[in-house]
Amino acid sequence: MFDSMLDFAARGLSGAGWGTMLIYLLVVTQLTIFAVTLYLHRSQAHRGVDFHPVIAHFFRFWAWLTTGMVTKEWVAIHRKHHAKVETEEDPHSPQIYGIKRVFWDGVTLYREASERREDMEKYGRGAPDDWIERRVYAGHPMAGIVLMMLINIALFGVAGVAIWAIQMAWIPFWAAGVVNGLGHWWGYRNFESSDTATNLVPWGVWIGGEELHNNHHAFPSSAKFALRKFEFDIGWAVIRSLQAVKLAKVLRVAPSLDVRPNVALPDTDTLKAVLTHRFHAMTDFYRNVIVPTLREEAAHAGESIRDVPKRLRRAMADGGRWLDGDKRAQLDAVVEQRPKLQVVCDYRARLVALMEQRGADSALKALQQWIHEAEQSGIRTLQEFAQRLKGYRLPTAA
Repeated sequence: MFDSMLDFAARGLSGAGWGTMLIYLLVVTQLTIFAVTLYLHRSQAHRGVDFHPVIAHFFRFWAWLTTGMVTKEWVAIHRKHHAKVETEEDPHSPQIYGIKRVFWDGVTLYREASERREDMEKYGRGAPDDWIERRVYAGHPMAGIVLMMLINIALFGVAGVAIWAIQMAWIPFWAAGVVNGLGHWWGYRNFESSDTATNLVPWGVWIGGEELHNNHHAFPSSAKFALRKFEFDIGWAVIRSLQAVKLAKVLRVAPSLDVRPNVALPDTDTLKAVLTHRFHAMTDFYRNVIVPTLREEAAHAGESIRDVPKRLRRAMADGGRWLDGDKRAQLDAVVEQRPKLQVVCDYRARLVALMEQRGADSALKALQQWIHEAEQSGIRTLQEFAQRLKGYRLPTAA
């Protein structure tokens, strides 16, 4: 009997070796990532995809079993993050709380946010509210992770406790820490969105495609996160596979953009496309107008563009929105010393302002005026940008 107990403690019912346990750990943690990114995030929070009831319930069950998170709470906290991004009401912004706290203690911020019941009701609408949700998943959220621990111990003995501990740390570290923290702190940006979201790497594999966080913030309701040819989103690959066997229905993806040639005057189609692709337009403006102008003026002065600190160069993309007082003053000084750069930065500010205007008629008139003046500015890069901008159009439905 004693020997049997020792054998069970050492190897569990499965008798698995270390290699098998490692494979098991990778499978169960990847399933948890998929439950979060596919079900909680893309389906429940943003309604970008619907899953067959069997698949949806499996993801809901698995999230309960391996994380103890309640669907309504996760959805509400994430929706509030988008609604209040980078403000004091954002549940987990590194700009507000600091990168160290969000990275290492993001789970505490999540718990604090989940205690705001008015937010849960306001932002959590539409989340599951059936009997099993009320009585089991939301009613006893910790029961799932306790059951998971017992399953692991039964399968692998004492080693199952270590596997369970890694499972419990997986989402708090990768989602609450890496995505919510580093995903607003470090990486590259395809779109100059109105926040600090970044893409961590172009290949969204390890954490289900959530690595492409800037793309997601640019088009939140899109079920597909990879938006450039060299990017890959494993979550989207899973969705497409499920769609192929009728187990998923894609509801929304990021809209594409057509550019019409030889457009004399921007029209309502132009305005609609500009507003839909505002982050794309502002990114183009930074890369194709501001940066070349800064480089040109530096060359005329016998300087290098690198003489301007990289952080200040990057800040020109959003008007220095995220700079502190001292850095903002430095940026203003850099711009004021370069007359042509001052002009294009002023045009950028005006373009942002017209995109925020209420009323289609007034916004269209402002856009037409902006393009007319840009074409008469005598600044080649600005003229070329205006020519391209007025040709914007959303593709017509097939």
